[in-house]
Amino acid sequence: MQLAACRYLDARGIAYERRSFDPTIAKGAAAVARELGFREHQMVKTLIFAADTGAQALVMVGGDRSAISGHLKKVLGSRNIRMASPDEVLALTGYVVGSIPPFGWQPAGLRSLLDAALLQEPLLGVGTGQWGEEILITPQHLVQASAAMIVNLTERDQPIFPT
Repeated sequence: MQLAACRYLDARGIAYERRSFDPTIAKGAAAVARELGFREHQMVKTLIFAADTGAQALVMVGGDRSAISGHLKKVLGSRNIRMASPDEVLALTGYVVGSIPPFGWQPAGLRSLLDAALLQEPLLGVGTGQWGEEILITPQHLVQASAAMIVNLTERDQPIFPT
């Protein structure tokens, strides 16, 4: 079965590898990493955040990390942000929480942010929109596919905007 995320990458000539895993495993980056033989940090969490301004953003961080709220607030230009609810995520993305692809569905104006720490990895895993399937992709190809801005979201002692 051809997935929309794979069709999106194929149409743009962006290299990737599709890998399957047991869809009965517990949800989460750690479980997918174990199943596919990677480190948890390499399995990207695709999160949706909402600001009090009405703006929303797609945020990508390693599976073992969380975004520092102060960093994210500065990037989004809002003092009041929160993770979108599962219903809001479904309405925005068309996907349920757990395997949201970080490309191919974004409405105009949605900001995509990639944590700078992910650029140090040789290969990343991202959701396909279907639990049990994963896309392996280089960080550079992920930036290209998602049109992401690279920012530091997880290192307190580093500048937010890399130079």
